[in-house]
Amino acid sequence: MKPVSLAILGSTGSIGLNTLKVVDQHSRRFQVTGLSACNNFKLLEKQIKKYKPSHVAVGQEGLDHFKKTGIKGVTFYPVKDCTQIASLKEVDVVVLAMSGTGALFPFLGAVRAGKTIAPANKEALVIAGDLIMDEARQHQARIIPIDSEQSAIFQCLEGQRSKPAVVHLTASGGPLRKVRSKDFKRMTPKDILRHPRWKMGPKITVDSATLMNKGFEVIEAKHLFNLSYSQIKVLIHPEAIIHSMVEFADGSLLAQLGITDMRLPIQYALTYPERMPTGLKGLNLAKLGTLNFEKPDLKRFPALSLAFEAARLAGSMPAVLNAADEEAVGAFLKGKIDFLSIYKIVEKVVLRHTIVKNPSLQAILQADQWARIEAQKLIGS
Repeated sequence: MKPVSLAILGSTGSIGLNTLKVVDQHSRRFQVTGLSACNNFKLLEKQIKKYKPSHVAVGQEGLDHFKKTGIKGVTFYPVKDCTQIASLKEVDVVVLAMSGTGALFPFLGAVRAGKTIAPANKEALVIAGDLIMDEARQHQARIIPIDSEQSAIFQCLEGQRSKPAVVHLTASGGPLRKVRSKDFKRMTPKDILRHPRWKMGPKITVDSATLMNKGFEVIEAKHLFNLSYSQIKVLIHPEAIIHSMVEFADGSLLAQLGITDMRLPIQYALTYPERMPTGLKGLNLAKLGTLNFEKPDLKRFPALSLAFEAARLAGSMPAVLNAADEEAVGAFLKGKIDFLSIYKIVEKVVLRHTIVKNPSLQAILQADQWARIEAQKLIGS
């Protein structure tokens, strides 16, 4: 059996590292053809030596470093050109483990090349979901999500002849679920980055604390599964064992359960439709005992309501929401603003925006840039 050729874009981040663990578990099944990393070129160098990719994209400092090392058999690209790796003829599956809007062009490149895309990145679908899904249909590209909630929905819908009535996106509630609202203001990045269930990157962990991440997942699910926003609900599930549920017209609920380890949805995307051993321990339901659920508290976490509203307004608004959030969260992580200011800044930028309906790619990028400038003005003030 010919190995599946992988391009892992964002190979030094959390998702990228877990993807390579799946590759290690099934080394005969996969061939790593492409890797990319923005800044962590020292770890990338170790990955190059171990997995021997033929194509690598990296930031400028990394490019300078690799010129000196004289590594042979590898074509190096600036990280801004990793779209070339995503569209290589020999690549079968593109794992989009990059964070931020920088994943948009590699996503589109992979789609236009008719690849199977396994996205962990939310931002591309949030800001340009209609464009991406239209291109995917046109070029017969297949999108199998890695994000645990979207993977759960994908798995629950597999083989179903009936369309879902409601999709229930579950959320752990993040690190602030049991923290009093009056204490939010004093939360530091160190406090916020202690997620109770998942080990993730800093940006997505902060978004989990505000519940903005769940709002982004609502927009993502709408595009991935061709849903209306009235069909998508959010449910707090602190144990993070049920990763999402699908409800049908007869009231039946299908749920996907699993331990909180990203290797499960990653491996499913890479081996689809086959299921293979992961090397991980399964669930012990008897030991777990109970599963709890509650409605999200929108007064304490208004970012989720803001995301739903931006999603309903559609057009260029989701791009503005995402860009403002990226800037505000980045400022919080650098200690420039307090935790509560994240929402305040994003809300102000969203309220100032004049929506472009049915935006072109250029209009989406212009809205993104406008929102970043507006957010930076507010951060500076």
